[in-house]
Amino acid sequence: MEVQTELTKSSQAVAFARDIKLEHSLFALPFAFIGALSAVHYGTGTITLRLAGFILVAMFFARTAAMGFNRYLDADIDKKNPRTAGRAIPSGMVSRGFVLAVVIASSVLFMVCAFLIHPLAGKLSPIALAIVLGYSATKRWTAYSHLVLGLALALAPMGGWVAVSGNISPPAMLLLLGVLFWVSGFDILYSLQDAEFDCEAGLNSIPARFGVRRSYIISRGLHIAAFLCFVCFGFQVALSNGWFIACAITGLLLATEHYLALEPDKIPMAFFNINALIGFVMLGGLIYDLATILYAQ
Repeated sequence: MEVQTELTKSSQAVAFARDIKLEHSLFALPFAFIGALSAVHYGTGTITLRLAGFILVAMFFARTAAMGFNRYLDADIDKKNPRTAGRAIPSGMVSRGFVLAVVIASSVLFMVCAFLIHPLAGKLSPIALAIVLGYSATKRWTAYSHLVLGLALALAPMGGWVAVSGNISPPAMLLLLGVLFWVSGFDILYSLQDAEFDCEAGLNSIPARFGVRRSYIISRGLHIAAFLCFVCFGFQVALSNGWFIACAITGLLLATEHYLALEPDKIPMAFFNINALIGFVMLGGLIYDLATILYAQ
């Protein structure tokens, strides 16, 4: 009986890992290190392998808690939506109790990591956790839940900056806003897939409230704002060619995303492939600039 229970837990763990799509961590993870490395370049601290490891682990636990809570809270809604009915809880592959236990454990471990990173990070960790968990409930009462998701992922670069510097400075806020606008913009495009269901289910989203055409316009505006924030951030922390070339490439990628998203069946490809690439392009540009500075010295 014990072996059977253990196997059941193992199968639930595998199904849960697949369901929360760990590969989507690629959206925010590079920006956590962009925040950390930019703080080093800005002269507010240093980064070690130990610190980098804790940032990586904290990101993992924060995202696991956030996605797990989203699946837990939305299980009944997901069951009614044809696009999401196959997720782990609605399909019966994972129990709600198992997911809730993972959420609680991940939340605790995230806060432990935050305190080990820096005292300020530890003090701010409950607020960060409230935002990343609270996002899942916002679609029930506001059409602007996309902005809350943007803020949740934007905590990644802010967390990286705080981990190194121990403070919150204006450049970090610019980077936070850039990620917030970027994520909000692509989440609006992604939610176009559920616009009709959201209306029928009484859920809120920008596509459900403003319609498809206006949603495209709002998303474009947010991505233009994100691009401008990234460029201004480069000037504020005195970055060079690598960063600004990365910004230019990001602008082209965002334009491509909007072109692809005009066809509904291409939205998932535009959502994952392009947005996963953007963070690494930006991180690559930053690393190139920092490597150039070190070589010159």
